[in-house]
Amino acid sequence: MNFADLQEKKVIVTGGGKGIGKDIALEFAKLGSTVVITGRNESTLRKAVEELRSYNPNCTYMSANIQNVDEVYRMIDGAVSHMGGLDIVVNNAGINIAKPAIEVTEEDWDAVIDTNLKGIFFCSQRAGKYFIQQKSGKIINILSQMAFVGYINRASYCSSKGGGMQLTKALAVEWAPYNVKVNAVAPTFIETELTSGMFEDKSFYQDVVSRIPLGTIAKPSDVTGAVLFLASDMANFITGETIKVDGGWTAI
Repeated sequence: MNFADLQEKKVIVTGGGKGIGKDIALEFAKLGSTVVITGRNESTLRKAVEELRSYNPNCTYMSANIQNVDEVYRMIDGAVSHMGGLDIVVNNAGINIAKPAIEVTEEDWDAVIDTNLKGIFFCSQRAGKYFIQQKSGKIINILSQMAFVGYINRASYCSSKGGGMQLTKALAVEWAPYNVKVNAVAPTFIETELTSGMFEDKSFYQDVVSRIPLGTIAKPSDVTGAVLFLASDMANFITGETIKVDGGWTAI
């Protein structure tokens, strides 16, 4: 699979400055897509864009707080203006505040839900305006295996990702008449800057690995492969689906 049909696509990747989002953005750029990455940390975005531009000089970044709807609208509209259109949105931005449920504050809850669920919805809504008009477009939401299973210290996170899976289905059904495909990828724990601190706790690491039949932690490229597939013409008759990239965790 060379994904030649992704050449010259116009792509937004939220949370694209590091980790999974950066890996996804880089692979799109390598394939010849024009990519706009978004996030809140401008220095991180600038460094990532330097790498993207080594493959496609038209790539750029836009800073935006995905919890703020006005900023989301500005970001989507700005990206469309820069690229001269839009074909694919990867809703990757997400956070987790790991706490026992009994200790979760209202601020914790709102931060996680507003980023992981509200953010996905309003990014999709604004992109959907363009996709519906042109009668084409693909939205790919990065969720988690915790859309399917529970786990300790992640009440708000599991809630947000489960909601994201249902949102994926709802938008897929509503926008199918306009040839807009909405799908998701649900990874297990991935080796990134975000998880490196968590895995310093060896008991936590062992617990995670013990739940994965393949016996190892996934890499960002494992998620990127699923995203590229959903973005490509090979997945043109798939919508409303969530692909698990979890090494078998949820198969047990």
